[in-house]
Amino acid sequence: MVFYIARRIVSALSVILVTLVASFALFYLAPSDPVHAICGARCTPTEVAQITHSLHLDDPKSVQVVHYVEGLFVGQSYNDDGSNVECSAPCLGFSYTLDQPVTDLIGNALPITVCIVLGAVLIFLPVGIGSGVIAARNRGKALDRIMVVGTQGLSSIPYFIVALIVALYFTFLPEAGWFTQNGPGKWVLGLIGPCLTLGFFNSATYTRYSRAAMIESLTEDYTRTARAKGISDRRVVLKHALRATLTPIATIFGLDLAFQLAGSIFTEQIFGLNGLGVITLRAFGQSDLPVLMGTTIVGATFLVVANLIVDIVYTFLDPRVRLS
Repeated sequence: MVFYIARRIVSALSVILVTLVASFALFYLAPSDPVHAICGARCTPTEVAQITHSLHLDDPKSVQVVHYVEGLFVGQSYNDDGSNVECSAPCLGFSYTLDQPVTDLIGNALPITVCIVLGAVLIFLPVGIGSGVIAARNRGKALDRIMVVGTQGLSSIPYFIVALIVALYFTFLPEAGWFTQNGPGKWVLGLIGPCLTLGFFNSATYTRYSRAAMIESLTEDYTRTARAKGISDRRVVLKHALRATLTPIATIFGLDLAFQLAGSIFTEQIFGLNGLGVITLRAFGQSDLPVLMGTTIVGATFLVVANLIVDIVYTFLDPRVRLS
């Protein structure tokens, strides 16, 4: 098991490294001029020279990558209007559009996105799995049909429409805000609307997943054997069938985190939260390449780490994985 986890950690680090190099090649080594993409027509020749030198764009391509990776471990300094700006490690670059290090921008935005996603996870996992188990135990009955039709109907509606309806018509919910603006109490209350919207919307998908997995588990030989031994139906479901059901759900959850982050972009925009998705969209509109690359790397790292955790949890849900 230790060897398996170590191998997965090495694999995760290699994916992050490949993502970093690929992102750098996409944003800085492309045929287009990254300096004019960053500051546009407003750049003076002096500013062009400063940005070119600060980003090491006058160095060979391989040296540019080395400098960027070096900044992640030891930090870098950038020239902004004649003054040196220190970017401490891990340095993800400097936004000349917003005049601040990308690390600071992401450091302020990432907690908002993480809170929204984790809040939604705390809703859609128990609600989705619980309702899926209930539907599977009542397969073919009226309750099962209602839950299937309801979850399919909800999933057929685009998420941003659901979020807009909640924001426009559920005005009794506390207004979304952030910790530094409203304090801890109002901050927690302000996340109720975004988290409930994203959580209950995604619970429909997990209801269908868990229902299908539970129906399959309840027809396996080991559940029939447990019933034949006189074990109660509730214990068969919770102790035997549910564990087998959680195995595919864990896999789906690890892969689904990318969609949760994508959904949080609409959530942040609609509910007025300046999270990672909002600053990424803003960077697209401003052609702010350092911010785009920084958010890409952070998003990829978040997904790789989440999948690594899921893989480790998988070894406890399915002991056969430890032998692979």
